[in-house]
Amino acid sequence: MPGSPLSEDPIAAARRQWIAHGWESAAEGMAAVTSVMRAQQIMIARVEQVLRPYQLSFARYELLMLLLFSRGGALPMNKASSRLQVHPTSITNAVDRLQSAGLVFREPHPTDRRTTLIKITDPGRELAGRATEAMNREVFEQPGLPDERLQQLVQTLALLRRDAGDYRDGTGPGA
Repeated sequence: MPGSPLSEDPIAAARRQWIAHGWESAAEGMAAVTSVMRAQQIMIARVEQVLRPYQLSFARYELLMLLLFSRGGALPMNKASSRLQVHPTSITNAVDRLQSAGLVFREPHPTDRRTTLIKITDPGRELAGRATEAMNREVFEQPGLPDERLQQLVQTLALLRRDAGDYRDGTGPGA
């Protein structure tokens, strides 16, 4: 990230260039996509800074929280992959790292021999709790926009996600 703010919004400048080059029909879309990508970079940097002392990536933090919120603190690996909307390989990777740190363990499913459960450990619960306190305080309670703008943003992004097939109507934010 730059040390000081730029004198001009580079995305607005790019939008003007798109229009100047005859791509008016794509200029707003380019500005929107580029803005979301830049916002993601800003948010990832904040999240990584907060989670670094806990030796967690956001993916591993999300998995710990998913397990913490699950009945019995356990989920099948394929269900964790589906709920976090990531490829099974990513879940395997995250579980490997969390298991090495003693925060989760794998166990056979009691009724389905083909399924492996991921289960959070007591140290995993404790770390998830401490990391969540920091995430709430330093990221989630101060995301960088006022509440009414946040609600608009979440609703707008929910439409984009729904139309991309993330979920069906009636199950998104604000439903």
